[in-house]
Amino acid sequence: MHVTVCRTEHFNAAHRLHNPAWSDDHNQRVFGKCNNPHYHGHNYNLTVRLTGPVDPETGYVYDMKRLSTVIKREVLDRYDHRNLNLDTEEFRTLNPTAENMAVVIWQRLRPHLAAELALSVTLYETDRNFVEYHG
Repeated sequence: MHVTVCRTEHFNAAHRLHNPAWSDDHNQRVFGKCNNPHYHGHNYNLTVRLTGPVDPETGYVYDMKRLSTVIKREVLDRYDHRNLNLDTEEFRTLNPTAENMAVVIWQRLRPHLAAELALSVTLYETDRNFVEYHG
């Protein structure tokens, strides 16, 4: 029997979507207001899902307090109230789209979780726009 447990967290961050290989006009056409040279921010909602067997001794798939601690250390402490383009190593050269952010977050969490647990990350950039990454 496999069960999925979920933990939702929230963080705020600024970014600019920009491809330095393109002209300013081309960046503006592709990214629009998200290409603002002075950056813009989002109130991100992150849901982390772990799927695996229920431990017969604890009744848990994974201790949610431990999951909260891992997410705080690997994601919130790193990205909350940061300019992703300027303040983080990951996004100095990688365009901080929601798609790229979800992959990076998954990669940061994966080494800290048991291999038998399936990991999925859902990142909401707005109430209507979100991405999922399953690894």
